[in-house]
Amino acid sequence: MRLGVLSAAIAASGILLAAPASAEGVKIGVLNDQSGVYADYGGKYSLEAARMAVEDFGGTVLGEKIEIVSADHQNKPDLAASIARRWYEVEGVDMITELTTSSVALAIQELSKEKKKIDIVVGAATSRITGDACTPYGFHWAYDTHALAVGTGGALVEAGGDTWFFMTADYAFGYALEKDTGDLVKAKGGKVLGSVRIPLNSSDFSSFLLQAQSSKAKIIGLANAGLDTTNSIKQAAEFGIVSGGQKLAGLLLTISEVHGLGLQAAQGLVLTEGFYWDQNDKTREFSQRFIKRTGHMPSMIHAGTYSAALQYLKAVKAAGTRDSDAVAKKLKELPVEDVFAQGGGKVLENGRMVHDLYLFEVKKPSESKKPWDYYKQIAVVPGDKAFPSAKDSGCPLTK
Repeated sequence: MRLGVLSAAIAASGILLAAPASAEGVKIGVLNDQSGVYADYGGKYSLEAARMAVEDFGGTVLGEKIEIVSADHQNKPDLAASIARRWYEVEGVDMITELTTSSVALAIQELSKEKKKIDIVVGAATSRITGDACTPYGFHWAYDTHALAVGTGGALVEAGGDTWFFMTADYAFGYALEKDTGDLVKAKGGKVLGSVRIPLNSSDFSSFLLQAQSSKAKIIGLANAGLDTTNSIKQAAEFGIVSGGQKLAGLLLTISEVHGLGLQAAQGLVLTEGFYWDQNDKTREFSQRFIKRTGHMPSMIHAGTYSAALQYLKAVKAAGTRDSDAVAKKLKELPVEDVFAQGGGKVLENGRMVHDLYLFEVKKPSESKKPWDYYKQIAVVPGDKAFPSAKDSGCPLTK
């Protein structure tokens, strides 16, 4: 049978013919939540940040066009894995990034290892990504649960918040954030009085807040993110939790959630971010470009996605090839210098990009002088304090 006739017969039978995965051009996939609880946290804004990185790099690398593809994983690891497998096997995607939601990130990292493809996690938090679940092709940008524990958790314990109760998202991210923060609280002489696990995308937090309130803990640690965090804070106000003397700790808050809450509700919250738009001339210039395109100021997730995409392209150029082993080697060799990692970032053997983070307090409405003027900086959290060394991370690659 001639090849054309054979192809037509196979197509008629309904069998999918996979195109070769060595498609022309370099393809970057942005895979995240674009319609659910984390849509503002990452979503379309992270996609736009990746597009900005491609434009700033020049649009081509190794003489080939750079293409961005994107999809909504709906916070479902099985759906995310299905999309990623198609991208890798059929569409010739070279690298997947953003990956909000820790259960998704862990699933894609394992698939990427199998396919020998690079993934750069930005939006997911679990420190397992560069810990026991590390791979030769997996990288983690922006922050993780260990860094949040050191930044926000450490600051609150040192300020006298020595008893904690956790309201924890019931999946990998929440468990990791509760564990990392709880371990730090106890190491500093504090106590964890209890915790409650809450399904993702809950609408009613009343029973969980009552448990937290009755614990009498000085600090109620919100080990959740996105709309779950903002809804927790809004409903806590209805129960008079803060006015009653307890303090809420938003362990993963970004400017997106503060904007959604408004300063009246968010004032006084302490949080850790790796980027703030109004820090200096470079962050302001980048952020003004970003808000003109999106109507939204960038958070550390959006700026981190820009940095991850840009650094990947720099590594491809330096390696002179799209081969994942060669590019991964360059990612671990090249310094990270961009609007996100302005003090200079470095990638460890376990794939963790180490950079400084910042401890912020949310301003009172009376302190805000212009749109998006939300933070006052309390402290710098040095990268080598925020993140463990590769040797201490639990990553098998470093043994």
